[in-house]
Amino acid sequence: KLKKVDSKTVCMVNEMAMGKDQIPVEVDGKTYYGCCAMCKESLVKNADKRVSTDPVTGKQVDKATAVIAAQEDGHVFYFESEETLAKHNKLYDAQ
Repeated sequence: KLKKVDSKTVCMVNEMAMGKDQIPVEVDGKTYYGCCAMCKESLVKNADKRVSTDPVTGKQVDKATAVIAAQEDGHVFYFESEETLAKHNKLYDAQ
C-alpha cells in the first residue's frame, strides 16, 4: 500500500522519498525537486525527468503537480489525482 508524501521531500530524478526537503528546481514556473546538483541539472535539461505515468490510468502526469505516494522502501509513484491513488490502494488491498 502506498502512502502519500510531500513533493518537496522527493528526489524526482531518483524517484525516491528522501525523508527531508530536497533542492527546489524552477522550470517554466513549476517547482520540481532533486537531491543534488546532478539531479538539479537533469531536471532543468531533460523534460522526460519532469513527467511520469500514472500507474492506474496510464496517463502522463507532470511531477510538479502530481499526487506522489511512496512504498515502504521509499520508491515513489506519481498519480494524476487523489482518486487514482485511492483506486491504486484499493486494488492493493484486494490482493
